[in-house]
Amino acid sequence: MLYFPRWKIFLIVAICVLGTILTLPNFFSRETLSALPSWYAHNRVNLGLDLRGGSHLLLEVDMGAVIRDRVEGLVDSARTQLRNDNVGYTAINPGDRGITVQLRDPAQADTAVRALRQLANTIGGGPLGGGQPDLEVNASGGAVTARLSEIALRERATQAIEQSIEIVRRRIDETGVNEPTIARQGADRILVQLPGVEDPDRVKRLLGTTAKMTFRLVDMNADPSAGRAPPGTDILPSAEGGRTQTAYVIRKKVEVDGANLTNATAGSNPQTGEWVVNFEFDSIGARRFADVTRANVGRPFAIVLDNKVISAPVIREPITGGRGQISGNFTAADANDLAVLLRAGALPAPLKVIEERTVGPDLGADSIRAGLMSVGIGFVLVCAYMIAAYGLFGAFACFALLVNTVLTLAALSLLQATLTLPGIAGVLLSLGLAVDANILINERIREETKKGRGVFGSVEAGFSRAYSTIVDANLTTAIKMAILFVLGTGAIKGFAVTITFGILISLFTATVLVRLMMVSWLRKTRPAALPV
Repeated sequence: MLYFPRWKIFLIVAICVLGTILTLPNFFSRETLSALPSWYAHNRVNLGLDLRGGSHLLLEVDMGAVIRDRVEGLVDSARTQLRNDNVGYTAINPGDRGITVQLRDPAQADTAVRALRQLANTIGGGPLGGGQPDLEVNASGGAVTARLSEIALRERATQAIEQSIEIVRRRIDETGVNEPTIARQGADRILVQLPGVEDPDRVKRLLGTTAKMTFRLVDMNADPSAGRAPPGTDILPSAEGGRTQTAYVIRKKVEVDGANLTNATAGSNPQTGEWVVNFEFDSIGARRFADVTRANVGRPFAIVLDNKVISAPVIREPITGGRGQISGNFTAADANDLAVLLRAGALPAPLKVIEERTVGPDLGADSIRAGLMSVGIGFVLVCAYMIAAYGLFGAFACFALLVNTVLTLAALSLLQATLTLPGIAGVLLSLGLAVDANILINERIREETKKGRGVFGSVEAGFSRAYSTIVDANLTTAIKMAILFVLGTGAIKGFAVTITFGILISLFTATVLVRLMMVSWLRKTRPAALPV
């Protein structure tokens, strides 16, 4: 225990020096960092929303829109299925949770029930089956109803919120925000925290746009000014600024879905100089796009985004390469934002901002000062107690605490983790946990000295007998922090991470670094008694 070969001494010193080097970028100015290599300058701790300032948004998923989409799809599917099964009907009426089919002949009720049950999707189950249909189909007199079940509603809500979180994360990542917090809150809400974003307007526009894009043909025989769309069409407003046509009659049939897009980038048209968005389809989308443009040369082809026509160019020739271009009097910012939306994908339902807060950088600076002051005061008080209680060995423990703090910051910097106020509290608490190990060791050494052991024997027994207790105490705390990290979100995870790093590093500083300093002092001075 008290013998350190040279390679081990070199390794301990190297770890301490390397930790100090990794920590330094956190204290450099931006001008200094710009002159450093990027691989070194980027090793910094990211500050969270409460320290750096930024935007806090609470979004709500419109679950009603999710159900409406399913019901609208059910209406179209029911028409096709009933026609294929030769079931006559007078009307299909959509409701809040399903549809009602009015039959011409009530005797066909059983056939209609079987036909509509084929439209159900299976929920749950596994490879061997066992799932449940999402539709409840019943007949009553001359009407058949198909309604979404309660299980289906819960399943669709869960899918919508999970898909929305993933798409929100993709859109935020495209904006370049470092270490955003995106987490589910409650049944239908998403918490978004964006450190460093002081003006959330652009982010709100990105997140508030569903970005559901479709490519549909324009009905040239209908007049949008008539105010009534012919069957199978919709009158949609134009989003093209400065254009004379303010609305279009668009066929409901989706020729190509935006889900088949694989890439979208902003660029400029070399002929006109205007900003455009270039897009690419996958193999399925490219084939459909080619078929539609080949069969409809000379007809306008509308690009519809969230039920607004952003462009309706006339098909001049078949487009078979799977690539296209969207123009619409865009500015550079508009083109870039639209490209971001298309790359990230469409939301399953609109998101509504129900809570918005902006944390200014001044408040963050005050929080940093208060946090650093608390860590500094705690460090001084702990050191004062340790030196008063254990003398020189207490001073060794204080130096180990300083190294512990440096190595913790180095680990956070290396991982580019986010530090929040709870994280600073975690650093302060980890100092207390680290000093506990040194107190156990020093008390064991003091006990062995009182029993009459020699100088080297007391130190040897103190470390060996305290080691198992230190490991057990830190292991139980590490397990609790692991649970917090798995179940917690945002700042709670940051707290758990800092505590965990502090625990792991304290095992090195308290039991290895302090022992090296004690052994070096003992071999150099050969004291007759220990200063404890």
